[in-house]
Amino acid sequence: MHDLKDLRTRPEYYKEKLSKRSKELISIIDEILTLDQKKREIQSKADEFRKRKNEIADEIGRSKDDKEKVNSLKSESANINATLSTVEKEEIDLTHTLSEKALWLPNIVTDSVPFGEDETKNQEISKWGNPKNEKWIKPHWEIGAKLGLLDFERGVKISQSRFTVLSGMGAKLERALMNFMLDHAGSKGYKEIFPPILVNKDSMTGTGQLPKFDGDFYKCENEFLYLVPTAEVPITNLHRDEVVLPEQLPLKYCAYTPCFRREAGAASKDTRGIIRQHQFNKIELVKITSAEQSDSEHEALTRDAEEILEKLEIPYRKILLCSGDIGFSAMKCYDLEVWFPSQNTYREISSCSNFGSFQARRINIKYKANPKDKPQFAHTINGSGLAIGRTLAAILENYQTEKGTILVPKILQNYLGEIKEII
Repeated sequence: MHDLKDLRTRPEYYKEKLSKRSKELISIIDEILTLDQKKREIQSKADEFRKRKNEIADEIGRSKDDKEKVNSLKSESANINATLSTVEKEEIDLTHTLSEKALWLPNIVTDSVPFGEDETKNQEISKWGNPKNEKWIKPHWEIGAKLGLLDFERGVKISQSRFTVLSGMGAKLERALMNFMLDHAGSKGYKEIFPPILVNKDSMTGTGQLPKFDGDFYKCENEFLYLVPTAEVPITNLHRDEVVLPEQLPLKYCAYTPCFRREAGAASKDTRGIIRQHQFNKIELVKITSAEQSDSEHEALTRDAEEILEKLEIPYRKILLCSGDIGFSAMKCYDLEVWFPSQNTYREISSCSNFGSFQARRINIKYKANPKDKPQFAHTINGSGLAIGRTLAAILENYQTEKGTILVPKILQNYLGEIKEII
């Protein structure tokens, strides 16, 4: 969320910056400014009526012996009350409409973010590892089903499409990845959290999922509770409406949660395999930090996620997203994309985003640079460390042997009782 006072003062600045995302946002800014002007006019009118009411009360007190004047003043007060009631209702309605409209404005991207309308303008920053491209490598869904690791038919039978049962070594490998990723995060100083996976509307709105992406999430029918699309939501909201002391910064958290997304806008994408599921497991890395340390902490978090892939010895590349492809709440984002030999391409496995003060302003997380300073909004950062299902899929392809078995990455063998190969 943006500071409406600043938006009112510098409308052309916001139009210029947000038009890098989409020209359509200019009209939303104009709507917000119009609503803001109407709201302030109504507030001024309401304040005048309230002031006159107070003046009348004082005059009545001074005119107790003049019944005719008192009656006239009481009549005027009654008329003001009736008018004020209408004005106050309009004031409340305008405030609500303005607040709702303001929630639709995305974050401003940093100057280092390349301009572009879609992912074709994203910039490759670096590559790591030596991608395989042997023709005998089977897609992860094929080798996974053949070895009894992935059961797609039973997933559909007990749920629906895009739900998968992990079986035997498939389930164990998923659990090993979860424990390895949490251990890695712990070694980097992240405090482990096991949060609720049902969150309220305020939590979803605060992190930018609502109202923009309403319809993409699963929610309880008779309650305003949502299944988490990512642990970013509950973890970032841990410090909602709090002022963090300078010695606490940066706050660093990691969490495992199952994640749930309807993927309503991706009905025809990745229908095979476990790349795009309605339910999937993920480790999330979250930081709450100062404005001064924001950039460096973002780079460090991204590096923490990269090291997981390097320890697993899976080839990947790092991409800087352009203005037209970056997420709604982010001001800068790196995607880590892992190599899939069967598709001869890289696929996203982690998005590491710096949100600046955008989320903190919605959630009201502040910090003091010094104990005597006025609180200012914190900066929030997060990234997947990593999406476990996609990591499993990448292992099934990158560690596949020509004889149709799967070698276990060295870093995971201790988590699997020294098993070195899945046959």
